[in-house]
Amino acid sequence: MKRVVITGAGTINALGKDVDTTLEAMREGRCGIGELEFRDVDRLAIRIGGQVKDYDPDTAFSRQQLALYDRFTQFTLIAARQAVAQSGLEFTEALSLRAGVILGNSGGGMTTLDENYRSVYEDGKNRVHPFVVPKLMNNAAASHVSMAWGLRGPSFTVSTACASSNHAMAQAFQMVHGGLCPVMLTGGSESMLCFGGVKAWEGLRVMSKDGCRPFSANRNGMVQGEGAGVFVFEEYEHARARGADMLAEVVGYAMSSDASDIVMPSKEGAARTISGALRDARLNPEDVGYINAHGTGTAANDKTECAAVADVFGRHADKLMISSTKSMHGHLIGGTGAVELLACIMALRDKIIAPTINYDEPDPECALDVVPNEAREAHVEVALSNAFAFGGLNAVLALRRAG
Repeated sequence: MKRVVITGAGTINALGKDVDTTLEAMREGRCGIGELEFRDVDRLAIRIGGQVKDYDPDTAFSRQQLALYDRFTQFTLIAARQAVAQSGLEFTEALSLRAGVILGNSGGGMTTLDENYRSVYEDGKNRVHPFVVPKLMNNAAASHVSMAWGLRGPSFTVSTACASSNHAMAQAFQMVHGGLCPVMLTGGSESMLCFGGVKAWEGLRVMSKDGCRPFSANRNGMVQGEGAGVFVFEEYEHARARGADMLAEVVGYAMSSDASDIVMPSKEGAARTISGALRDARLNPEDVGYINAHGTGTAANDKTECAAVADVFGRHADKLMISSTKSMHGHLIGGTGAVELLACIMALRDKIIAPTINYDEPDPECALDVVPNEAREAHVEVALSNAFAFGGLNAVLALRRAG
């Protein structure tokens, strides 16, 4: 089996429009959550989110491209450009035939959907743009990324709600690990911050009106975000032969289903997935120094996740650092695992642990080291990234310091 390293990373999210800006914001514990800005926001009960502000698509894409690119596709392409540029890869004819794209996304083109529902039902129009379907379909971003670089290997979209990105990256890892592809572009994106997207989430009654406070006793719900994270996963010898800078090594993963409830998290399911990732990566619990938690800020998720971590790691749980960067950039749903993987890379490469901000008071049911409010310097050899989705679908990735 092949070793798999990350040689490129790109992002756009509420904290920054590239990786350096995003990591700087994480180090500073900066919050990207604020007042939402879009049509009819005054009709919503929830009016905050991790929205990408000061974004002008006309500076990144032509008019012809924008006719085909929903906001989630735009974000994906911006992040992919950054990742490929950092990797230094040149997709020759031979390489492009074996390189592919696997991305996570949950809602597809929600902005396009919202705008066209308005056009038909509110404005009474009987026709929509002929590109509405290819613009809103969940696989649009993956398809456009493959076309941008002529990648003709395995390419598809994974849609598993909040675990979409982690499932996608696990599949991309397996493609490279198993020798099918030397290079995969992977990650995920989401842009649900439009009237219909937020209104739908309001109905679940899991949203906070005033902020995301993971693990804090006074937490009162999650906050949506938007954006994308894209990575270049590359076979180790392929990367070494061309002298590529290796950001981190992906060493294992696990996926599971709770098979129990459509919305309630399961401690057993989370624990099985964390344990499975350790087994796949041939790691002992004491090897892990940092976990980027799913940490949504809801009462049920945070205590369930902490209980699962405590079960898996036992006495070592007290020595672990665990944080939720959703407190800063919001919950990117299908794209969240991709942006959060950046915090794992920062922990391994830069020896900086991203904090859980907005932490006000301890919760006895979340009695772990959640790195409250301030980033921390620490030497970490192994990090995990957790994702536990509605539908009981779980995915955990294991990363090791490159070397």
